[in-house]
Amino acid sequence: MKKKILRYTLLILVIGLGLFIYYHFYWEFGHGTKAGVLNAFMKKGYIFKTYEGKIIQSGFKANVQSNEFEFSVVDEKVAQILLANSGREVELRYKEYFGALPWRGMQKYIVDSVYEIRKGPNETVISPK
Repeated sequence: MKKKILRYTLLILVIGLGLFIYYHFYWEFGHGTKAGVLNAFMKKGYIFKTYEGKIIQSGFKANVQSNEFEFSVVDEKVAQILLANSGREVELRYKEYFGALPWRGMQKYIVDSVYEIRKGPNETVISPK
């Protein structure tokens, strides 16, 4: 009887842990777009080398809230586009997760595509389709 109770308890704990890990690290909490000037973009990390970036959003800046958006990039093609366009105004599409994984990046925001890149006020490098 004790073995049966222990077996079911372990099974429930393993299933609960699996659900928690999926919900926290793999379930997409939200997605959207952010626009701003691509301030920094680099590949860094000790064991897992990931692409990390930061855009500065325009608009009113309060003392409490930061206008920086820090993100990670998994896709190599998106990373190469961003590496070539530092300092330009970009519009990025991102996915938000509750937690970060070391091989996915240091941030919980993962950019999966570049929607638009603008060189100057009237020039567009990449435009929406």
